[in-house]
Amino acid sequence: MLFGAATSSYQIEGGWNEDGKSESIWDDITHMEPCIVLGCHNGDVAADSYHLYKRDVEMIRELGLDVYRFSLSWTRILPTGFPDRINEKGVEYYNNIINELLKYNIQPMITLFHWDLPRKLESLGGWSNSLIVDWFTDYSRIAFELFGDRVKYWITINEPREVCYSGYDYRYNMSGYPDYVCAKMILLAHAKTFHMYDKEYRPTQNGTIGITLSTPFYEPVSEEDAEAAEDVIQFEWGIYANPIFSKSGDFPQSVKEKIAVKSLSQGFPRSRLPAFTPEEIELVKGSSDFLGINHYTTSLVYRNESVNGYYASPSYYDDIGAMIYQDNSWEGSAISSLKVVPWGFYKLLTKIREDYDNPPIYITENGFPTQGGLEDDDRVAYYRKYLDSMLDVIEEGSDIKGYIAWSLMDNFEWNVGYTVKFGLFEVDFESPERTRTPRKAAYVYKEIVRTHTLDFNYEPDMNVAIGIDEGH
Repeated sequence: MLFGAATSSYQIEGGWNEDGKSESIWDDITHMEPCIVLGCHNGDVAADSYHLYKRDVEMIRELGLDVYRFSLSWTRILPTGFPDRINEKGVEYYNNIINELLKYNIQPMITLFHWDLPRKLESLGGWSNSLIVDWFTDYSRIAFELFGDRVKYWITINEPREVCYSGYDYRYNMSGYPDYVCAKMILLAHAKTFHMYDKEYRPTQNGTIGITLSTPFYEPVSEEDAEAAEDVIQFEWGIYANPIFSKSGDFPQSVKEKIAVKSLSQGFPRSRLPAFTPEEIELVKGSSDFLGINHYTTSLVYRNESVNGYYASPSYYDDIGAMIYQDNSWEGSAISSLKVVPWGFYKLLTKIREDYDNPPIYITENGFPTQGGLEDDDRVAYYRKYLDSMLDVIEEGSDIKGYIAWSLMDNFEWNVGYTVKFGLFEVDFESPERTRTPRKAAYVYKEIVRTHTLDFNYEPDMNVAIGIDEGH
């Protein structure tokens, strides 16, 4: 069992226009006027990891971790978005991180795409342009060529659902059409990259490659709502998991049927969900060594006549046709939609084991947001409860290979900026040095990693420096 912590490029690096890096869509989004990010925050400097990577690795050593999951900035490596020009300074930066990690026996786990698409490619249609399958594969090839001799864990794409739904609904207020085109393109880009790695790089580099999905759990309010909850699951993440991990491949049957029926009734000549060809189904099916799971919370689902006309039409949520909410009695966090529901984690992992024939799983993100402060007992409690649920499914046979906490440090949390904190380490964003300080959760997580046990009574002495143990 590997333990790690995760970050992503735009959220921590800063150096947004330094040393030849070009603009990503998140540089574009955060520089819009009027601003659309809470507090008008941006990632121009963020945690300044572009300059402070050695401190980042030191923090990983202090925690005693096996793995560090981070992402590459496409525009830092390929400023045009294409392989015609490789930015040597960007390559040097990632080589420095990889080599610093390996010096201390920490394995890099690299995400190729964690949302920061080159702005130039977005202007050409981004994930709704079928050519992006080749653009992404070309970029991935460069990454394998440059770093694959030392990197044994690759993740193609982080959270396709957020890329596709949030990308088009949040930015362009379009839903129910471009998000489905995007879903197909992401799956094809992932699969083509997987097969390229498998045939051309795995024989010499001996790494593994998978995909990471955001996987909330959805619990029916009553037995009558079981079908509605299953529909939500299939739309939210089954649409990405089923084509890769099921025996039959392809989009889930219920998703195909619901979108087709709605599309025809709305006057579309064909389904708004673009179909896979038989060849594409085979290409995508089985195209992953493991499933990366990003999980935070659970919601409740019901379906009755109140759903009729509730959502805009056509739209993603109108296609699902269900009502989703959370119980107000559930323990909350600094993000209203992130409730503490550890039993949902157990049910999620059980469902994946049963539905997809127990695939190897890495928990690639799991974490808890606070408003700040070093005494984060609520975060400590969250980690313990969720790890406890994970232990239960491991005992029942789930093939969990690793657990990676979100996040190593406070970072730019997308549309809420720096107003919420996910870090095991606090970052002082007011300080030019972006000082990192371990929270209580860092001490507790370190002890979990060190002992590989869950001691609910362990209380760390935070007056003692967290320090680096032998071997790290």
